[in-house]
Amino acid sequence: MRSEEIQIHTGADEVVQDLTRECQRFLDNENGDGLLHVWVPHATAGVAIIETGAGSDDDLLTALEHILPRDVKWRHRHGTPGHGRDHVMPALVPPYATIPVLGGVLTLGTWQSICLVDTNVDNPVRTVRLSFLAG
Repeated sequence: MRSEEIQIHTGADEVVQDLTRECQRFLDNENGDGLLHVWVPHATAGVAIIETGAGSDDDLLTALEHILPRDVKWRHRHGTPGHGRDHVMPALVPPYATIPVLGGVLTLGTWQSICLVDTNVDNPVRTVRLSFLAG
């Protein structure tokens, strides 16, 4: 297995940030088949396979706001108001994804992208671990 960490700067806003290029770049020296595992070791971020650029990324953030509104009186209360929702979000958008790789290429569908989902505006930098398990 080969593994490395990358740093993603998400800034001070909620984001759905496309990681597909970084993931494929990680696989550039691979020729074989296997699995790419994408892991976000944070309690307030997730990984989603979703279409980007056509509004679905913004729709995901809107849906999360409806399901997990900031204005609820969350028991987990450190950080910005409503930060407790950020700790619940990974139960809905898990902090990992595994994608098949064939001939060193991600086998994503036409409109699929690998995205970091970060609703925690208190943490502007995220670590993402990419691991390739050869088949």
